[in-house]
Amino acid sequence: MDFTIPSEFANLRNQIAAFVEANLIPLESDKASYDDHENIALPLLEKMRAKARAEGLWCLQLSPEHGGRGLNKQAMAVCYEAMNRSIFGPVVFNSAAPDDGNMMVLEALGTRAQKERWLAPIANGDVRSAFAMTEPHPGGGSDPGMMLTRAERDGDDFVIHGHKWFITGAGEADHFILLARTSDDARRGHTAFLFHKDDPGWEITRRIPIMGPEEHGGHCELHFDGLRIPAENILLEEGRGLKVTQTRLGPARLTHCMRWLGLAKRCVEVATDYADRREGFGTRLADRESVQIKLGDLAMRIEVGRLLVMKAAWEIDQGRYAQKEISMAKIHVATLLHDAADTGIQINGARGYSKDTVLEWVYRYARQARLVDGADEVHKMLLNRHLAEQGSEFWSWDVGA
Repeated sequence: MDFTIPSEFANLRNQIAAFVEANLIPLESDKASYDDHENIALPLLEKMRAKARAEGLWCLQLSPEHGGRGLNKQAMAVCYEAMNRSIFGPVVFNSAAPDDGNMMVLEALGTRAQKERWLAPIANGDVRSAFAMTEPHPGGGSDPGMMLTRAERDGDDFVIHGHKWFITGAGEADHFILLARTSDDARRGHTAFLFHKDDPGWEITRRIPIMGPEEHGGHCELHFDGLRIPAENILLEEGRGLKVTQTRLGPARLTHCMRWLGLAKRCVEVATDYADRREGFGTRLADRESVQIKLGDLAMRIEVGRLLVMKAAWEIDQGRYAQKEISMAKIHVATLLHDAADTGIQINGARGYSKDTVLEWVYRYARQARLVDGADEVHKMLLNRHLAEQGSEFWSWDVGA
């Protein structure tokens, strides 16, 4: 097996790392860098985005035709990890959720006209977007079969009624992808629609307070009461909403993991730096076996996570869905991120619990990782389903000629 990466990937990663070190890490310790929801303040974000664009580090995941660098998933794994050494990194490079996943699915499935109207403004950084799927009980969450939001055909339009919540980024989004029922067919009963924030017949009823720091636009609750969407704004085709969801959410789960690995490494970095300097009872923390065990365990688990992510990225680059590989990566890296932040705080003591480092920010952010894009338990159930279907072939290797 060849674990080398092409030199162009390495060069791009190094360029990103240098940008993060010089431009973003210093901002994290300045209170003026943050908005009211503990993300990078918008005026500062626009300034940093302009710098990233000028250095050719903008929208790397998209094709050159749409303003990117055409990276495959393996290259994205290398670069996204470097971006998220800073908590501000992904959004500066226009590679943060939910825009990241929305742009990739629009590029993959949108018509030329849809790409011009809905994708280009996100790729240019002119607007933000949201993906509206999750519903409160008794509606659909991880199980789309429970979805209650309906789209009823009226001539050349569809009229939407329903209720969504925890829609990331909705508070500042202009462009939305909405999943709704168009029939009761189990496989062809969902349709993905595109709409603009100024379209009448819907509203944001609240920005839901969370434990978090928050993404720009928060996590919002939406009500639809007669939103009218023309049939030309269907993404892919009527009844193919589950295909759209599969195309979007699989890679999006994996890009979460790519970014979270960068944050986990940052937690180890902060912990290691402090352990090297801090003494107690005549001994550096770094010389204590208990600290060495904690950091060594994290180093191993980060490397395991990187291998799982790269295997899943390779599978996607071969044209496969990589469902089980993505689920394994998602479970492992989500738990790892929480544990890396927790260990970093423990080693730093009161300093780690304070806002003098990014550790407490990452710790609060990390708890959502085991919930977003499918809870751990759902992914483990999916893995068991693959195991039941494949038996010992679950662990098979591809065989060359």
